[in-house]
Amino acid sequence: MLRLHDTATASVRPVELREPGQVSMYVCGPTVYDYPHLGHGRFTLVFDVLRRYLLFLGLDVTYVSNITDIDDNIIKRAAEEGRSEEEVTEEYEAAWWEAMDALGVLRPTATPHATDYVDDMVSLVGDLMARGVAYETSDGVYLDVDKVPGYGLLAGQPLDSLRAGARVEGNDEKRSPLDFVLWKRAKPGEPQWAAPFGAGRPGWHTECVVMSLDLLGDGFDIHGGGQDLKFPHHENERAQAVAEGRPFARHWVHNGWVVVDGEKMSKSLGNFTSLTDLLAQRDGRAYRLLVLRSHYRSPIEVTAATIADAEEALVRLDNLARRFSLADPLADGGYVVDGVGAGADLDPSAVERFRLALDDDLDTAAATAGIFDLARRANSAMDAGDEAGAELAARTAAVLAAALGLAVRPADVAPDDESLALAAERDAARAARDWARADELRAVLSERGWAVEDGQAGTVLRRR
Repeated sequence: MLRLHDTATASVRPVELREPGQVSMYVCGPTVYDYPHLGHGRFTLVFDVLRRYLLFLGLDVTYVSNITDIDDNIIKRAAEEGRSEEEVTEEYEAAWWEAMDALGVLRPTATPHATDYVDDMVSLVGDLMARGVAYETSDGVYLDVDKVPGYGLLAGQPLDSLRAGARVEGNDEKRSPLDFVLWKRAKPGEPQWAAPFGAGRPGWHTECVVMSLDLLGDGFDIHGGGQDLKFPHHENERAQAVAEGRPFARHWVHNGWVVVDGEKMSKSLGNFTSLTDLLAQRDGRAYRLLVLRSHYRSPIEVTAATIADAEEALVRLDNLARRFSLADPLADGGYVVDGVGAGADLDPSAVERFRLALDDDLDTAAATAGIFDLARRANSAMDAGDEAGAELAARTAAVLAAALGLAVRPADVAPDDESLALAAERDAARAARDWARADELRAVLSERGWAVEDGQAGTVLRRR
């Protein structure tokens, strides 16, 4: 049975489904005002892997991930660039999906856009006001968190503690610094929608609660996102459902930070890195493998060195596929289904170890280590003349890698003349013990799309 850490209970516990065989998941998607960053890449990969594992188990998964297409940042960017909000969101949503495709992320079952749900948000705000848990100020409508039982659950702190540490904002009409906006009154030149409590637009926290409940229904199974979302965003979503008397998510899952030089990645720290830039230069599979090698709740370090190390590991898998003429199980862009058994023509003990690792709070590090162990076993068995055992191990490794969304690519592409010249120059630099120049040339070749191996005869280039 799959067990995952639940933020609400601060414990690893079984995922108990609302309906047997059916999984309903909501994962907060992007606000489309800029190119995706590495943190976006990590959370989409984490929940893509979780989704793929659920599918591997033979479950039917409904996966919803929203697009926030109305927000302060979108309005600001549109004003700065002299464009409409629609032009801004169309550009950056297209960039988002391009990055997701490069990472091999399965498209969601549904991708609701906030602007398509404004009428429902107006209804929710009106209902919360009628229940006496929301109130009006000069700039909008706020939820009174003091009237929400158990507010602060996901933060793991009591209300008094949260209130003491809350940042004081400019609106002195708020009853508590923790109260959050449900509806923002219209300002000149900003997008607005009609509402009984004044023209304006919804608050961010209201968008997700409306879309998730509409598409997945009360008490859906899993709500996920990055660790930065658990408070206040996810707590404020939960609060609105609680205030309306509706069961919300049954299980809360949050992934850890992306860090650079030991600090979490963020714009405010000046270490914001574009996922788009990384994918333009490197194999998207390398970032997936980097994510898989760490537990989803732990921080990961994303640097040129860690990506290069993942690329070198990918070469070993691709070489395995090449040696054993393995087809790519993900060549059609789909996913792998095993169901309850070990699958046809796979090593049952390896599949069992794979499942035990992932059932234990999605331990992808252990599962991935098992895949590489299978690759080593396959090569050793073939070298020893055990062709049947080697092929079984190799085939199992490829299928289990595919179950995690990690494709193996056996086909070789011949290097072009310029790349071959760079490889020869790198060999000369290594012979002269000019390691700095050799590293520079490795980076250049990597940017050209090659995985660089150090073979007995010199530099070997494989297409990533």
